[in-house]
Amino acid sequence: MMCALQSRRRSLRHQGGLAAAGPSSDYILDMSATLQPAKQASAPGAGVPTIWLDGKWYDRDTATVSVYDHGLLYGDGVFEGIRIYGGKIFRLAEHLERLYDSAHAIWMTVPMPRDEMATVTEEAVRRSGITEGYIRHIVTRGVGDLTYDPQATPKPSVVIIVKPQIDPPPEAYERGVRTVIVDIVRNHPGTVNPMIKSNNLMNSALAMQEALRRGAFEGIMRNYRGELTECTTSNLFIVRNGAALTPPLTSGLLPGTRRDFIFDVGKDVGVEVREEVLRDEDLFSADEAFLTSTTREAVPIVTVDDRTIGTGTPGPVTKRLLEGFRRRAHANASTGGQEQNRLRSP
Repeated sequence: MMCALQSRRRSLRHQGGLAAAGPSSDYILDMSATLQPAKQASAPGAGVPTIWLDGKWYDRDTATVSVYDHGLLYGDGVFEGIRIYGGKIFRLAEHLERLYDSAHAIWMTVPMPRDEMATVTEEAVRRSGITEGYIRHIVTRGVGDLTYDPQATPKPSVVIIVKPQIDPPPEAYERGVRTVIVDIVRNHPGTVNPMIKSNNLMNSALAMQEALRRGAFEGIMRNYRGELTECTTSNLFIVRNGAALTPPLTSGLLPGTRRDFIFDVGKDVGVEVREEVLRDEDLFSADEAFLTSTTREAVPIVTVDDRTIGTGTPGPVTKRLLEGFRRRAHANASTGGQEQNRLRSP
């Protein structure tokens, strides 16, 4: 299944991505409409959480979904998470490409083209007034009877949530964090493939709950072969002899956009970044370690299972990559026009 999914992803990129079948007028409201969230921002730039649900605008208190939605009943759907920096959306094109690829992998058609999804996303950010925030795209199989038969849900549902960003505490970056290797094994690629960003997150939820019970910031997961894969909500990197190493996709992990971004940042700051199969002993003997995600950027790991990593403090390579990450992230977020051109190009 891993090879088949990678083949489908390559095919989609060659074809310019998925376009929705049929008209999407039912899903788009006139962008000049005056509907606004009912609540007001508490301070300039703080904004108000704003939700777009199947063509209508809501705030946090008024948005609801049907109890018969298959995303609620079965976790049947896909999602994406994107950062907002300075009021600009970060790497919208890449995130939407992954969203549509994930939908295709579960044989679901997103009911609107990517360029319209981008337009609504930008409008949601504008309406929210949020300048430092987080966007969650959710596409579910839709509302239907209690059955796994997709014919019962002819119309998928689309949700876009815009909310303020909640950063890890400053000491997470200054002092580093404690992590644990959890007993929960990452999904086998022949079940719910980790390369699909699925709404069915029980695997990650159980792993994170174990980590929290053990007093850790994050949980690190192995695959069925005993190789390290990723954290419950983040990608994993170690530093050895000045190079940053991360598990390959063939170990069974989500191709994180921040993971890919670190490869670009490494070139900027002069740090080699490459893939390598990693096991417990590689992590324990690493000079440094860190995790990356949409909401966390790059967080230093200083302890794993009560074993100190390196000097037990955030290392120089991690710090250099974090600085380069933030510098490049703000620069990339300001190129929204270029991303829109990519979304519209064949």
